[in-house]
Amino acid sequence: MNLRRIRVVAYKEWREIVRDRLFFALAFFVPSLLMLLFGYGLSLDVENIPLAIVDYDQSVTSRDYAHRFTDSRYFSFQGYARHEKEVEKLVIDNTLRAVIVIPPQFGQNLKAGRSAEVQTWIDGTFPFRALTTKGYVTAINAAINVENLSAHFSAMTGISQEKIRSSLQPVKLETRYLYNQEVKSIWSVAPKLIMVILMLSPPFLTALGVVREKESGAIYNVYSSTLSRGEYLIGKLLPYVGISIVNACALSGFALLLFGAPFKGDPLFFLISTILYVICTTGIGLLVSVMVNTQVAAMVGTAIVTVVPAVLYSGMIIPIPSLSAIAAVIAHLLPGMYYAEITIGSFLKGVGFAALWMDLLILTLYAAALFTAGFLAFHKRPDN
Repeated sequence: MNLRRIRVVAYKEWREIVRDRLFFALAFFVPSLLMLLFGYGLSLDVENIPLAIVDYDQSVTSRDYAHRFTDSRYFSFQGYARHEKEVEKLVIDNTLRAVIVIPPQFGQNLKAGRSAEVQTWIDGTFPFRALTTKGYVTAINAAINVENLSAHFSAMTGISQEKIRSSLQPVKLETRYLYNQEVKSIWSVAPKLIMVILMLSPPFLTALGVVREKESGAIYNVYSSTLSRGEYLIGKLLPYVGISIVNACALSGFALLLFGAPFKGDPLFFLISTILYVICTTGIGLLVSVMVNTQVAAMVGTAIVTVVPAVLYSGMIIPIPSLSAIAAVIAHLLPGMYYAEITIGSFLKGVGFAALWMDLLILTLYAAALFTAGFLAFHKRPDN
């Protein structure tokens, strides 16, 4: 294998990339743009839920009860309504996502030691957000119940409210969030976005770069030259691997500096893992380019084999243990899941080779297997 020939092919490919302004923008600017769009647009935090309150009681007790919701950072209070019909249309047109309906004699029932039912409307069109909203309402209501019960029994027995409150909660749960103490979804999303974008961009670039020569007929120059398959493929892929590594550094910078995700791991280990992952994804583009003859077909084929796996079978949105048995098997057959584990381990958990060596080994095997498959599938002469 001649290194000079590889260098010539790589330089020629780089010149083609620079000459085509659209392709150059696709190579360098689109990945960063995707990071910005997804980073700001994809949030799993459930906060500022639009809330209205229908207070039929209009008592001091009902206003105190309502204040616990209006003062919460999880709800965005939109105001009081006189009747349920006023808020029904607002829920239908998505202006409101939750409504608290306080019945008449609410305060009177509580002062008399009787239970008082409160109705909650929650928009269920987004099930995850609806369940989270229900959890917020349940937690606030439970805290209010403990306070009311302790005040009621304290007035009856003369025992301090603190003692009664501790007896009502004999087991006190103290929760500690590991690796993401502030429970910010962007800290988890931003590192995984690196995995998703590096699954999308390198295959597209590689597939289009190889197929472009088929469409223009330039591939026949390769067929008639003395270049070996290995020299051509390595030289062809090197610029895209280099571009993707630069993009990976830029994406990591966005995650760190723009979205505030902490990096606690080993930078060298993360860089090596990223290079291997980029080789994997460019290998996917190589395989697609071998099987199709037009750039449109290359774009469609690449989208099919990269977009869905990167989003659904990598742990990006749904944790792998929460997938069905078949979906979990599919996830383990794709490289995205292993690189996602490395990004989360490097950014949030502060672990390196000792904990993630198996993921690194699997990425190495993937890189070797994909390049070998592309090498065997690419023929120096066109098929007749």
